Amino acid sequence: MHGRILDSGRIFDICNVLFMLVLIVITLYPLYYMGIVSISAGDAVNRGEVYFFPKGLNLQAYEVIMADASILRSYANTLFYTTAGVIINLIMTALCAYPLSRGHLFGRALLSLFVIFTMFFDSGLIPRYMVIHSLGMVNTVWAILIPTAINVFNMILMRTFFENIPDSLHESATVDGAGEFRILLQVVLPLSMPVMATMFLFYAVGHWNSFFPALIYLNEKSLYPLQIILRNIVIAGDMASQTTSTGAEELAVMSLNIKYATVYVAILPVLFLYPFVQKYFVQGAMIGSVKG
Repeated sequence: MHGRILDSGRIFDICNVLFMLVLIVITLYPLYYMGIVSISAGDAVNRGEVYFFPKGLNLQAYEVIMADASILRSYANTLFYTTAGVIINLIMTALCAYPLSRGHLFGRALLSLFVIFTMFFDSGLIPRYMVIHSLGMVNTVWAILIPTAINVFNMILMRTFFENIPDSLHESATVDGAGEFRILLQVVLPLSMPVMATMFLFYAVGHWNSFFPALIYLNEKSLYPLQIILRNIVIAGDMASQTTSTGAEELAVMSLNIKYATVYVAILPVLFLYPFVQKYFVQGAMIGSVKG
């Protein structure tokens, strides 16, 4: 009987490992495939000969991207939108979550209802555009940064984390003469690095991948983020900006290489960022989602 239990447990472990390996392959192969296509010869890619290994090593697609001023400019714009957006997001989310985490806040339930109400009811695209236009933010960076200052779900996650901080710490700081802002800055936030790292990752990925607000609110190409250029290249097939450095015939052969290379360049920062905040991400998501 004991041997059968061991055998069944071992079989389960083997099946579990095999399943996870298949899942890893399914998850990573598209990234790997984009990489090998982007560095393969255009003719081999167009003939469908690239599956597991690159053929005819060719880095010209990356040379075309690096020589394209519009891509480099949009990359810089995306870095700015992501950096400035995350700073605004973290500040505004913390300033909203902290008061709502304090049980003695007058009207706390009503204020929470007003905030959560926006998760289920949205004004719609046209009224939102009219508000942005009336504030004079159309075709400015503020149209990208201000409307997305707070994500309600992230705020609730942060508020729940703040609620788990012992009240004794607040009371001790109050006895020492600290006000609410000082408690937030010197007591609460230093203890909230896991959830802050989680929010950082959520907001950073959101800003990095965002293209719809720019598509709606921006008219100047000099303000476009990388995702708009990526959309134009991958979906619309717009490669006009690359024809200055590459002939039209050669560009047609390399079209898939350029598309995949652009996608790869766009996702690399997120891939490099995640391992550094992954441990905080897991800890923050688990602690912040359960009320202790």
